[in-house]
Amino acid sequence: MNKLKLITNEINKVIIGKDDVIKMLVIAMTAGGHILLEDIPGVGKTTLALAISKTLGLKYNRIQFTPDVMPSDIVGFNMYNQKSQQFEYIEGAGMCNLLLADEINRTSSKTQAALLELMEEGKFTVEGVTRELPKPFITIATQNPFGSAGTQRLPQSQIERFIVKMSMGYPSFEAEVEILKGAKSNKLDIVKNIISSDELIEYQKSAENCYVKDNVLKYIVEIVNETRKNENISIGISPRGSIAILKMAKANAIYNDRDYVTDSDVLETIIQAGAHRIELSAEGRAKGYDEKTILSEILKSVKFKG
Repeated sequence: MNKLKLITNEINKVIIGKDDVIKMLVIAMTAGGHILLEDIPGVGKTTLALAISKTLGLKYNRIQFTPDVMPSDIVGFNMYNQKSQQFEYIEGAGMCNLLLADEINRTSSKTQAALLELMEEGKFTVEGVTRELPKPFITIATQNPFGSAGTQRLPQSQIERFIVKMSMGYPSFEAEVEILKGAKSNKLDIVKNIISSDELIEYQKSAENCYVKDNVLKYIVEIVNETRKNENISIGISPRGSIAILKMAKANAIYNDRDYVTDSDVLETIIQAGAHRIELSAEGRAKGYDEKTILSEILKSVKFKG
């Protein structure tokens, strides 16, 4: 068993009954991407991020987004030191390996843009000085889909910066019973470090170099093209989305101990990597479709030419 699967097993000790979500999150990190969790409060998003940081030995920061959070809270700022009579850089929350950006839709567009710049560029500039972020750098952002008061909805162009969009959802009946049994103890204490940040980087490099045949590439493009022609979709998956789907398929292959990609790798990851990149048309919404359903229907219609 490779260490990526060991990470999944270790996090399962803390997050009960969410094996598929944890697996997809580990694959997304292996793909070198950032994760958007759209969920109600209290389902374990912070616990999940803490468990990941422990299993991967990552420096972890959490920032609770509110309307008064400024870009400087993320990227840092310079402060005058009276003793040295010089300006000194004070680190922001973004200077870490794993950043939990809680309720990203409750802060200003300017602050959202600052975080998205970190995610995209891997570096930032404060008063003319450019600094590199630590590697790896992963953002797990959350947003509450319910209630609009005090929120700034992420525009589609920014949502696309996240390689996957997922939801943990409520636990099953049996899982919630197990959660209550362990409510008195801090289960994070039993989580062990599985790999180092350097080992994660090596897995990410392996995913980048994973072999892909032309027929798999054509399969991805055929699916993507169907989203652009479908009458129930006003905005289909972009070329950036195609790249994200390929990255997730490669990472899924590495997770499954292969150095080559198959059509099954595409099918296992494309809903999480592609659905949030689709904008439904008025006709599609009137028919009661959601993005995942319409993408699932497209997958049934496109046949892989092996």
